[in-house]
Amino acid sequence: MKYCIFTVLTFLFIACADKTTTERIDFTAQNEQEITEYLSENNLTAQRSDTGLYYVIDEQGTGAQPNENSSVTVAYKGYFTNKSVFDESDAEGISFSLQQVIKGWTEGITYFKEGGRGILLVPSHLGYGSFDSRGIPGGSVLIFEVTLISVN
Repeated sequence: MKYCIFTVLTFLFIACADKTTTERIDFTAQNEQEITEYLSENNLTAQRSDTGLYYVIDEQGTGAQPNENSSVTVAYKGYFTNKSVFDESDAEGISFSLQQVIKGWTEGITYFKEGGRGILLVPSHLGYGSFDSRGIPGGSVLIFEVTLISVN
């Protein structure tokens, strides 16, 4: 009898355990809807790439155009679709290699030339995925206002 109770208790303990540890969630459809609603609510016309990245080019720029292996200097402001800002550079921007950032930036920054500016709307699979990272909840759509200052 005590083995039966032990087995039942063990089963209940396992069944009630927190399952948020490593389970990956596909936010693709949810992100797509969130982005298209944001575009509509803010009267924005964006291009959509094959990867699902949306981008708005306000100014193309006239200087050099980076590729995915370039180092660049970018001024930016990052926020969620509710317009809550999670990160922002100063006007001088920050310098980095496009190989050291999220996929949405590696792809998106290459659509601009030096002096160009616009908006990147990054679905979670091109951002931080389905897991929380540095204060950004898993599955989040990230919006970046960017200005490509230079290709270094």
